[in-house]
Amino acid sequence: MAHPTAPATNLWIRNPQAAFTANGLDASGGLVVSGGVIAEVLAAGQNPSEPCQETFDAGSHVLLPGLINTHHHFYQTLTRAWGPVANAPLFPWLKNLYPVWARLTPRDLELASTVALAELLLSGCTTAADHHYLFPAGLEDAIDIEVAAVRRLGMRATLTRGSMTLGADDGGLPPQSTVQEPEVVLADSERLVRQYHERGDDAVIQIALAPCSPFSVTKEIMAESAALAERLDVRLHTHLAETLDEEEFCREMFGLRTVDYLDSVGWLTDRTWLGHGIHFSDAEISRLGAARTAVAHCPTSNMRLASGTARVLELEDAGVPVGLGVDGSASNDASNMVLEARQALYLQRLRYGADVPVERALGWATRGSAAVLGRAGLGQLAPGMQADLALFRLDGLRFSGSHDPVAALLLCAADRADRVMVGGQWRVVDGAIPGLDIAGLIAEHSAAARRLVNGY
Repeated sequence: MAHPTAPATNLWIRNPQAAFTANGLDASGGLVVSGGVIAEVLAAGQNPSEPCQETFDAGSHVLLPGLINTHHHFYQTLTRAWGPVANAPLFPWLKNLYPVWARLTPRDLELASTVALAELLLSGCTTAADHHYLFPAGLEDAIDIEVAAVRRLGMRATLTRGSMTLGADDGGLPPQSTVQEPEVVLADSERLVRQYHERGDDAVIQIALAPCSPFSVTKEIMAESAALAERLDVRLHTHLAETLDEEEFCREMFGLRTVDYLDSVGWLTDRTWLGHGIHFSDAEISRLGAARTAVAHCPTSNMRLASGTARVLELEDAGVPVGLGVDGSASNDASNMVLEARQALYLQRLRYGADVPVERALGWATRGSAAVLGRAGLGQLAPGMQADLALFRLDGLRFSGSHDPVAALLLCAADRADRVMVGGQWRVVDGAIPGLDIAGLIAEHSAAARRLVNGY
């Protein structure tokens, strides 16, 4: 925010080639940024009502709200395209990867998080939710490491204190070395909320509580996490209804279908958002909508693991807030939000027909994702909203011959933003992150990835 004794500098991002506002406003004249927020949205031919000390000519750019990622696992950038799980569905994929992930070190996580965040930022993403649930010995400060990485890159994040409390010895999937005692989980969750959680539209870091999944946590930690989240007034996150295997596990372990299970532990509320949310019946969709429980749709991961197709239009029609997530980089193998919006568009068209609009998919990646994370000040171009922006150029070979600039972003597969702003500060300039040594990061991250999978 601007210093209270200094006049705010007004920046006019002027006359974009096109703009998607995620609402009914016309931003063809651009917008004015002042003190980290959007002060004005201008229609064609309009000028700012106040003098602007700076101007950015956006005539070669398509202007969007910053994209928002609602489900990720940053650490998984170290196990992308790993041969033993390249052709596996979820449960075998997890069983093969858990022992590898159990070797994760603090430096590994720092590198992995930096890579994931940098990829996201370069794709036009300004806010990311990460679900970190791995806390082997030596990695107790995992969320603190992620907080530092987010701050270094100047992004916003909802970092979720995940957990696994149901190990292989007790009928769960994860190895015992990755399982924590419930009292440890709850104490650290409360510490993280009190230390890092920020409130208000301009919050940079928020903390949520996130027991991993029905097959890796007990009912007790789910219920206790819900009670703690209500007491601390933070959000709840977990994986749910990702695969039919998971549904069968819930029936066998708890005697319940997934939404009944969610309800039984106090999670069927508007405080909750769910990773994937694929296998719901009509009645379950209605219950989720009535509760305003949100869903993070992860199309690429769902396609790669052949998990199924989320019923996004029906979820939204029932009142379920829906956003997009790239999911972990070992089941998507990329951290690119604008490509995720394209994938969502095509997967939902395959389900519902070709008339699913491009703008609806962009809405899932912006306004929808903001609603999923409970971030009312993000995801739209409107006065008073945070100045989180993504600007894309359409001058590459892949766009040659395209006509509708907004449609071209997804239909012609834009994959890299030219400019990205977070809270009024440019964080990507000319397609690069100022001050970040990408080549050095790749070299160290790649070496860490080799060590991790080879066990040395």
